[in-house]
Amino acid sequence: MLKTLITSETRVKLLMRFFLNPAMSGYLRQLAKEFGESTNSIRTELNKLTEAKILSVEAQGRNKIYRANREHPLFEDIHNIVVKSMGIDKVAADIIQKLGNVEVAFIRGDYAVGKDSGLIDLVVVGDKINIRELERVREKTEKLIDRKISCLVLTKDEFARLKENFEREPTLVLLKSGGL
Repeated sequence: MLKTLITSETRVKLLMRFFLNPAMSGYLRQLAKEFGESTNSIRTELNKLTEAKILSVEAQGRNKIYRANREHPLFEDIHNIVVKSMGIDKVAADIIQKLGNVEVAFIRGDYAVGKDSGLIDLVVVGDKINIRELERVREKTEKLIDRKISCLVLTKDEFARLKENFEREPTLVLLKSGGL
């Protein structure tokens, strides 16, 4: 959807990278390597997005660090468009709401850093999660958003043991309740 609205493939990648998970930041060479594109094409789009104040930039040593500008009046709108175009809203609404006692649900891997790889890695934590319903809704949601969803279901105790591992990598929290 985003690719039809915005003709620059590089700009779409940058918007997805910074607005899917606004906590993410990046610098020119890192982004060029990640996207497999020249630094010139990345620089051009970073400059345009910075001039429009959609991205903010700060100097850190010799690098300029870019991130989504949370103060921009369209921040929420851009974030919502990116989330909807990637199908994350459907994952949250369709899967998490129908499973039972979900304490925490988050996405990790490529989507957590704003990269559309076609595979959404979803972690669901809770007790008495309805696995049969999860599979039914996962299959339905995959067809709807045209992406694969890999689900990892953990109990609260299992999550507590593995929490340190998950904290080392970027995550995109979809739902958090209670004391976890």
